[in-house]
Amino acid sequence: MVAVTSRRRTLAGQLLVLQLAIIVVVLVAVAAVSLAQSAATFNRIEGRRVAALGEQLAVSPLLRERLGQPGAGEIIAPLVQTTATQSSVTSVTVADHRGRVISSTDPTLVGSPLVLGDPDVTRGRGWSGELEIGGSRELVAQVPVLGADPDRKNVGRYLGVVVVGEASPTWSERLVGASSYLLTYLGIASGLGVVGSWLLARRIKRQTLGLEPREIAGLAEHREALLHGIAEGVIALDPHHRVTLVNAVGRRLLDLPEDCIGRSLADLRISGRLRDVLAGTGGPEARDEVVVRGGRVLVMNRMTVVKDGRRLGSVTTLRDRTELARLEQELGSFRSTTELLRAQTHEFANQLHTISGLIQIGEHDEVVRYVDALSQHRASLDLTVTSRIHDTAVAALLMAKSAVAAERRVELRISERTGLDRLPPELSADVATVLGNLVDNAVEAVAGAREAGGDPAERPAWVEVELRQDASSVEIVVRDSGPGVAPELAQEVFTHGFTTKAAQGGERGIGLALTRLVCKRRGGEVAVRNTEEGAMFTARMSASAALEGVR
Repeated sequence: MVAVTSRRRTLAGQLLVLQLAIIVVVLVAVAAVSLAQSAATFNRIEGRRVAALGEQLAVSPLLRERLGQPGAGEIIAPLVQTTATQSSVTSVTVADHRGRVISSTDPTLVGSPLVLGDPDVTRGRGWSGELEIGGSRELVAQVPVLGADPDRKNVGRYLGVVVVGEASPTWSERLVGASSYLLTYLGIASGLGVVGSWLLARRIKRQTLGLEPREIAGLAEHREALLHGIAEGVIALDPHHRVTLVNAVGRRLLDLPEDCIGRSLADLRISGRLRDVLAGTGGPEARDEVVVRGGRVLVMNRMTVVKDGRRLGSVTTLRDRTELARLEQELGSFRSTTELLRAQTHEFANQLHTISGLIQIGEHDEVVRYVDALSQHRASLDLTVTSRIHDTAVAALLMAKSAVAAERRVELRISERTGLDRLPPELSADVATVLGNLVDNAVEAVAGAREAGGDPAERPAWVEVELRQDASSVEIVVRDSGPGVAPELAQEVFTHGFTTKAAQGGERGIGLALTRLVCKRRGGEVAVRNTEEGAMFTARMSASAALEGVR
């Protein structure tokens, strides 16, 4: 098998043979055309010459006077030889009116019948063409010899015929005679063709990186199998941001049409954050960039392709992280519960330590007052939440977030304008998701700014939640006393998937991206703006269909 493969002709060898074959065909065609032109030129020029010589000999007085008389052949023989010698023609032949050769430069023809090219020659019409004379092919002119009757009744009486012939050149003679430099031209053309074919074969060999056609075909098949076999999306762009390659997963994740190959990002109406990542606006490479596209959370990695110092384009891989984000959301719920239990354990431990200390020092009345105060605070918080929020899932979430916020020395407030009825399970889960993400980001912003020294210690740290509901929508408003969101990031925090912490320069997340996805899925939107006290996030979700289903 190896021996058979090694004997296969290489791509360069195939191209060289093909080019040489083409050159040979072109040279043969040029030679054929040259021969045809040479033959046409010979027939035209020599035909005129032999015809003129025949006419000149046919009107000779000696020939007209002696032709047809006894012994005419011996008398006109000198005239025939002289004509052949002076005009340098191959043959000169004279026949009488009976068609018998009486004189010729070829003695073997004397007495033999003359072959006429056209019977009209006997009627006084000349003819020229090629004939077989004496075993060789000649270009001949047959001219009738005409004379007058003695009685003057038949003017132009046919006396015989004069035949003047010029031997046709052979193919080699015609090839040489076509042009004195034809063989030189053909030789030079052949040499240039061979050298050019060799250089072309070498160039193609370099451009294909030394790969043979079967290897290139194998690579193409493997590439197709790889592109359409992986679960991630892949899209490649040229330096002008035109799509050169995309697999089915990438086309689905980016909502691209079937005919996207060869079209630019502008033609495909790709803009904003997605265009920045694909086009490499932020740098030659991008790692784990989060982009929201078509209701999906995509994680993108971009790499610029450079060869020999020349930029060929870029390749970007895409991963659909939407399901993972939902799993993270569910995991976050368990984490929130764990943090709530930990915070409550910490809070109860502190309270028990306080009670234990009071008992040890004998302040029993103070223990009672302390326990009453704790009970009233807890009851007040429970009453505030449960009296204004009748959805148990959302109420429980706020109670948990209140304990977590308190541990970070942030007060979680419930606005007096809050009012929320019981919601369907699906809508309740979405409201809890949006509310939990917004509260987490607000608490992180407020506590993070205080811990980093960005806010004075005496400045109140609080997060206020307001829930409003009408027949068609649910509105969630979360205000905080943090440093706010930079104006240039007011929209980018949702597009990029930043958290409030990320807006301050910390790590990135997808909490706000999920918030926006949930709101859009519910026919709403989420926005952020800065107030005099801090940031205010407002999320709206359509609830009319869900509420009608509950009623």
